[in-house]
Amino acid sequence: MKENVKKQIGGTASVHHDDDAHLASLGYESEFKRDMSPWANFSLGFTYLSPVVGVYTVFAYALAQAGPPMFWSLVICGLGQLLVALVFSEIVAQFPVAGGVYPWARRLWGRKYAWMTGWVYLIALFVTIASVAYGAGPFLAQILGYEASVSSTVLCALALLVLATIINFLGTKALAAAAIIGFTAEILGALAVGFWLLITHRYHGLGVLFDSFGAGSGQSYLYAFAAAGLIGTFLYFGFEACGDVAEEVPNPGVLIPKAMRRTIYIGGAAAMFVCLALVLSIADIPAVIAGKDVAPVDTILTNAFGVVGAKIVLGVVLISFISCVISLQAAASRLAYSYGRDDMIIGSRLLKKFSTARHIPPYSLILSAIVPAVIVLGSIVSEDALTKIVSFASFGIYIGFQMVVLAALRARLKGWKPSGKYQLGKWGLPVNIGALIYGIIAIVNMCWPRTPDAPWYDNYIVLLSGVVVIVVGLIYMMIHRSYGHSDMPYDDAIPKKTVYNNSMGLDLQTDSTKQ
Repeated sequence: MKENVKKQIGGTASVHHDDDAHLASLGYESEFKRDMSPWANFSLGFTYLSPVVGVYTVFAYALAQAGPPMFWSLVICGLGQLLVALVFSEIVAQFPVAGGVYPWARRLWGRKYAWMTGWVYLIALFVTIASVAYGAGPFLAQILGYEASVSSTVLCALALLVLATIINFLGTKALAAAAIIGFTAEILGALAVGFWLLITHRYHGLGVLFDSFGAGSGQSYLYAFAAAGLIGTFLYFGFEACGDVAEEVPNPGVLIPKAMRRTIYIGGAAAMFVCLALVLSIADIPAVIAGKDVAPVDTILTNAFGVVGAKIVLGVVLISFISCVISLQAAASRLAYSYGRDDMIIGSRLLKKFSTARHIPPYSLILSAIVPAVIVLGSIVSEDALTKIVSFASFGIYIGFQMVVLAALRARLKGWKPSGKYQLGKWGLPVNIGALIYGIIAIVNMCWPRTPDAPWYDNYIVLLSGVVVIVVGLIYMMIHRSYGHSDMPYDDAIPKKTVYNNSMGLDLQTDSTKQ
């Protein structure tokens, strides 16, 4: 027995040593503890993706736009984002560095490109944290039985941000435990609610998934379906969080790619199951499409579970919101820390500070709480302004994703051969191309103007918000030039050309890493 324990401990120590050696070869010495299990790493991605939050938030809009066939957008977007996850899996296996998209773009392309990738993604994460925290307010109001107002929703969002920050400050083990609890509550809740609705409250058969009930009439149905497809684009991200904590996972080159794929498989299956149960349980679908029933999820839950039962279900939904905020904040803090560690942004001296007692970046965590809190507080001045800011959330994350996908494709065409423990082999190039095509289509769909009667700036708010963030980033880059402060490796995924020097008889290799 003792020998087996010793072997296990020795094996774990050997894995950690190999992980540290791999990281050292990339130019870093990690301060994190590799306390996050494969199960916890997957749970982190799942709770970030949060199928319950995604479906419950956008379900009414999607159903009103395209009717029950909107369900198929979950399938399409799931397949598209799976391609992106596969590309990310190859990258993180070779470059298992904390921070996700920023260090990946740095190694695949260069410092300026990586700076902009990280900037867009970090702002998008802050906005997403604010939007999820703010979105929890109405659910808490329904549970406690009071009318949700701007003030109560703001207080709920701020309390949720404080709770998430406290949990994240407790360290990797607390984050892992919170992720597992959130995953367990969400998946069991989704299964229980879904099966109960299908068994006791089903009004339609599967054929309804091919009946639009007149939705989108007066225009092309493809236009209506594309609008409803926003439920899928809003839902299928979060798997990248598994890679954001790459320095906290043992054997990340093997475990993180698995966790990313499982997040898509299980998270997507849970989302489709919940969506299917809700669609089949709506007694009057035309009323939703006509705008007479603007809160079909509330109607279904109250009718199927009663007032008390509906509050219990909403309690599970609230847990999903909480765990989602915790996971989002963890991802944002690791990105901010990675930025700071490379001296890539103003305030790097604080952002790269590390608590050796708790093995977390404290100031990066504080930043990941303060900025979303400021965004939430903006709704006191103008709720409409908050809506405009939040419009950037999913769009910014997709831009960050596709900047990495584009960098990977460019690197492949320049000779990059993924050398990590997870490789797509001959499928690498077609998967990469497919991921880029899907991402571009999704971005265009999110930007497409759909409110012709609104002022032009409201009709193009998603695109405008993206332009503002990128332009501000470019101005910052010109003024501060933070991207040039770091001497850490960059652009080293692509093989360098060898030049032969006849006079000295030596092979000279160009080196752009400037270590």
